[in-house]
Amino acid sequence: QVQLVESGGGLVQPGGSLRLSCAASGSIVWLDTMGWYRQPPGKEHELVATITRGTSTNYADSVKGRFTISRDNAKNTVDLQMNSLTPEDTAVYYCAVHKWNGVDYWGKGTLVTVSS
Repeated sequence: QVQLVESGGGLVQPGGSLRLSCAASGSIVWLDTMGWYRQPPGKEHELVATITRGTSTNYADSVKGRFTISRDNAKNTVDLQMNSLTPEDTAVYYCAVHKWNGVDYWGKGTLVTVSS
């Protein structure tokens, strides 16, 4: 069983920054892709960014140039640095692991609120 725990969410003003972290445990290996997703209030779940063990990344158009995903394979962690935040970034952010065998695991989420 893979366990994922997100941290770092909170309240931030527009234009500010936050760094989210996700700690994974339970047989996370270098073949696994990790990612961040989010669900804004009243809207659908959407991809934010993914990263492979080799640091190949994929970003949603809405966050390109502002967000950066990174991982530490030795620690089984994945971070999301969020800069130039806007109210439209307000959402519950979820960490995910996409296992080599096609099985996905999800954290319970951390809330990011961008407001004055």
